[in-house]
Amino acid sequence: MAGIELTPRAAKRISEIMKSEAPGSMLRVSVQGGGCSGFQYAFDIDAARQEDDIVVERDGAGVLIDEISLQYMDGAVIDFVDDLIGQSFKIENPQAQASCGCGVSFTI
Repeated sequence: MAGIELTPRAAKRISEIMKSEAPGSMLRVSVQGGGCSGFQYAFDIDAARQEDDIVVERDGAGVLIDEISLQYMDGAVIDFVDDLIGQSFKIENPQAQASCGCGVSFTI
């Protein structure tokens, strides 16, 4: 597996968010069925690491990803963008063949 990468911007934003969460909480990124392109990313705060979770870390920030979601995200880069549309996490996924305009849903 090629793994998943967090950009420095994403790590910084995750660290900022976690300051207001319970100690030990992490950002969870998962892939769910749905969205306008077949699959969609979900972002949640989770205080409990599951047995099958992998943790992607950078600069003290961590992201939890479950084993099933990992197969759809292998090789992806998680970034944080702040542009005219607003602030959001953005996932560059090399496995996605198509995605919707908002970048939250994709097709494999």
